[in-house]
Amino acid sequence: MSEYLKETPWDKRNFNINTYELTASTEDALKETVDKDGHFTLKVNPLDNPEMLMKYGFYYMDTLIEPVCKKEDLHLFVRGGASISTEYDRQELIQVAEEAFIHGRFHRDFNIPSSQADKRYVNWLHDLMDANNVFSLLYEGRTAGFYAFEQDKVLLMGMKKEFRSKGLAKTFVSQGCFEQLKFGHAHLKTSISAANVASLNLFYALGFKLKNTVDVYHKMNHTSQIGV
Repeated sequence: MSEYLKETPWDKRNFNINTYELTASTEDALKETVDKDGHFTLKVNPLDNPEMLMKYGFYYMDTLIEPVCKKEDLHLFVRGGASISTEYDRQELIQVAEEAFIHGRFHRDFNIPSSQADKRYVNWLHDLMDANNVFSLLYEGRTAGFYAFEQDKVLLMGMKKEFRSKGLAKTFVSQGCFEQLKFGHAHLKTSISAANVASLNLFYALGFKLKNTVDVYHKMNHTSQIGV
């Protein structure tokens, strides 16, 4: 296996093609994508000149904002009727995941069918539930969505349509962060698409501060249809 190409089997299972993430953006690394079938992801500093990337067939996909929140800076919001739990109906949360994510970079990638991008989030949530890294979000005793994490990372948050735009997100996410910090973390971090302004504003309101940004580029070399 190349020192520059890291296989990403969690994406391969969704798209039924080989998938890789590059570990460097040097020309030697880019050359290794020329004659290899598959989908490639490359993350670079936004200040880097993209000319070489485009020469080798990479296209801009997204800018990821990476905010961080220290334990002592978290703003906890409370609302009557809102709570979180480690108990949930697994299939009910999967149904939320099937239609909750539209800002992901794979949803924006014109080489990836939306159904396959949806599948990626569903499988990811399955993995996180298997690892006991999911809280259910409850409002007045009803399941409203989920909050998923891994170690000190806030990964996914999804809500049913009927509970959106009701001012519940700050309460749910801050409570999820509060419980996650109980595992002994000094801080939490997350990664948000620059296109997802609502999520950015939400995390800033909770006390998260901008730490880093990365530009994400994709490339596709394929001889067969994705997902087939």
